[in-house]
Amino acid sequence: MSNKKIFLRYNPKTDAYERVYPSRSERIWSVARQFGLGALAGVSVLMLIYYLIDFPRERYLRNVNERLENQLEELNRRSDEAIAVMEDISARDNNFYRVIMQAEPLTDAARYAGLELRITSETLDSLNDNALVSTVESKLDRLDNMVYNQIKSFDFLQAQAANLSDRSTHIPAIQPISSKYLKTMASGYGYRRDPIYGTSRFHEGMDFSADTGTPVYATGDGKVTSAGWESGYGNSIDINHGYNYLTRYAHLSEILVKAGQSVKRGDLIGKVGNTGKSTGSHLHYEVRLRGVPQNPVNYYFMDLTPAEYDEMIRQAENAGHVMD
Repeated sequence: MSNKKIFLRYNPKTDAYERVYPSRSERIWSVARQFGLGALAGVSVLMLIYYLIDFPRERYLRNVNERLENQLEELNRRSDEAIAVMEDISARDNNFYRVIMQAEPLTDAARYAGLELRITSETLDSLNDNALVSTVESKLDRLDNMVYNQIKSFDFLQAQAANLSDRSTHIPAIQPISSKYLKTMASGYGYRRDPIYGTSRFHEGMDFSADTGTPVYATGDGKVTSAGWESGYGNSIDINHGYNYLTRYAHLSEILVKAGQSVKRGDLIGKVGNTGKSTGSHLHYEVRLRGVPQNPVNYYFMDLTPAEYDEMIRQAENAGHVMD
């Protein structure tokens, strides 16, 4: 027995029911509708199977993907920690190692060479996997660059350390006048009252009171850059010691060296006098580092005992007037 539906229509003219045959478009629509419903049902079944039934291959791929995501996040975290360590090393390099070696700090431009700074973790949370991979790669590039430049910096500092022996002979480290010739400390470093104008001004060196003709010695190895008359300083000598150090000896009665001459620590270079803007026989002595005046009292560590050094500091602090 056929299950096919048969449609009948009453014909009043013949007073009988006649069979109705569907049109071609109706037949096509009927077939399409049945096919669409079947396809929808099939897709629904497949989706239910996919989500409800855990196939081994899909389960394996999901596990692999999850592990890769975890590894990527861990790599990102470790790269942040490594960069933080390198930043700490860089800070120590600039603020400790290079200070000891009196070397210029390494700028951020040299350390990072234009690489972008670290992206915050809040931003990373919004990145998709591809963007996160790109971010981690950028961090690793930055880390490689920091390590490379830090190695170069340490190589430079190693070379500087190898020159310590030479540096130690060039840095000013003794008094320019022997203690046995000193009468008293006329003035120390810092703000003092001007002996002529009576106003307060910054005294950039130390004044040693001594008799005219008292020997003046070079305080470190170096080369004489100027030796002659200079306004205010009278007869004066400048010695470039290298390593960014320069010393000045002023108000001399005699100059015993000439410009361009190399000198050693302890060499006799001149004699105390009262030339230039001066109110009495004395030596005005300066130590400059990178052109900036330093307190000379910090540079007598090679020829003073601790007791003599303490006495020198006391005199320098109590000397309230300058002689030039």
